[in-house]
Amino acid sequence: MNTVSNSNNNEKALEVRTHDIPIADAMSEFMKQGWAPSPLSGVNAHPSIPYTKLRREKLSKKYPGIRLVFPAGSLKIRSNDSDYPFRAHSAFSWFTGIIAPDAVPDSVFVMEPNTEGHEDLLFIHPRSVRDSDEFYKNTRYGEFWVGRRMSLDETQIKYEVKVRQIESIEQLFADKKEALIIRGEDKKLDKLVTESEDKEKEFLNFTSLMRLVKDEYEIGEMQKAVDASVRGFADMVRVFPAATSVPRGERVIESAFYGRARLEGNDLGYSSIVAAGSHACVLHWIKNDGDVLPGDLVLIDAGVEVESHYTADITRTFPVSGKFSEAQRKIYMIVYNAQSAGIAAVKPGAKFKDYHDACMVEIAKGAAELGVLPVSVEESLKAENGQHRRWQFHGSGHHLGIDVHDCAHARKEQYSDAILEPGMILTVEPGFYIQPDDTLFPEEYRGIGVRIEDDILVTESGCKILSNALPRHPDEVEAYMAKLLK
Repeated sequence: MNTVSNSNNNEKALEVRTHDIPIADAMSEFMKQGWAPSPLSGVNAHPSIPYTKLRREKLSKKYPGIRLVFPAGSLKIRSNDSDYPFRAHSAFSWFTGIIAPDAVPDSVFVMEPNTEGHEDLLFIHPRSVRDSDEFYKNTRYGEFWVGRRMSLDETQIKYEVKVRQIESIEQLFADKKEALIIRGEDKKLDKLVTESEDKEKEFLNFTSLMRLVKDEYEIGEMQKAVDASVRGFADMVRVFPAATSVPRGERVIESAFYGRARLEGNDLGYSSIVAAGSHACVLHWIKNDGDVLPGDLVLIDAGVEVESHYTADITRTFPVSGKFSEAQRKIYMIVYNAQSAGIAAVKPGAKFKDYHDACMVEIAKGAAELGVLPVSVEESLKAENGQHRRWQFHGSGHHLGIDVHDCAHARKEQYSDAILEPGMILTVEPGFYIQPDDTLFPEEYRGIGVRIEDDILVTESGCKILSNALPRHPDEVEAYMAKLLK
């Protein structure tokens, strides 16, 4: 593999590494000859444009006279001179609409103040045409190394913003005009903007809050991500027999979903959780190196990120054999009832935390029915007690969108205490996890972990389950698996 190490300086990409082969002068002269023009055909305006313009207009009114700076971010080192795949910063993507295949590392979007509000300027490193030697020498941007990028003109047509060479950005910033930046994404750019910690924190907060209510374009992209993820879950169930036949079978299941994510989207929205047996009791189990045994449950938490960077976030818990045992079904039904109560509580005018509280009532009732709750349900549900949380110690959901934990820079009063509005997209994801060493339970229950998670759109009259195509009730789950595994 030939890559270059991470740096904010383009010059770094031109350094010769020890394994590079020297380029002779004769070769350089020869590379100047015999190239035909290769413009892209069929470049059209992207469907996100009406929506990104409205977002920028709202932001412009909030910050008149201030330069607003959104770095795409730089490549991040995985090891030595090998980088992780590039994923542009969410704020950059949200305000520009630039999709994953068109996003270039070290790009910068600037809203430059003027008498009418702001002018939109996009600074990129465009395609490396054949009138310089970059196309074969530069391992970071050269087309022989990383493929073709769009030209300045092509990018301007597709996203309807003025596009300039990235090298000219220092000249723009030379006037030291008051500016706000999403700091920490581009070290070189950070040095060009005078830091103002409190104002930048508020800026980050406001741009995060803007994403709470999704527009029509976003809802459509979210549905695409969900639908692709639903197909990915079917792919995973189909490989259960293969997963049980080899060691580390969790990775067989994980790989099936990754294939769907790459086929239909950009990537995974987050590291998939494929947790068989007692691994399901580890909330962020991403090692995915366990065996998959026929009598176990397997908890799968996975989401496809589509090219617009919107991601699904779905969890299902399946019996590997296709049938729940009596103990597994009891725990599953507690979670099913909790999720059903949580979904019913999602409606405009309710508080965000209301649906978590609704889930917790059912979790507490389930623990009481199993004889493990040391106090009454009413006592356990009091804020000063909470014994039922031994079996679900995470929240019951979060905002979802261009980030899997979307709008994360909102403050508590803007998030958990906020009122739900139509257009918000949330997850509802209660669980019940019995650790393998929990002696409050008989042996047959220990190591059972169940979570059910769906992606929910708040509507004018209530809510819509975007992931409803994936069955939830245990009878439906068994029928679904039987159909896929026949």
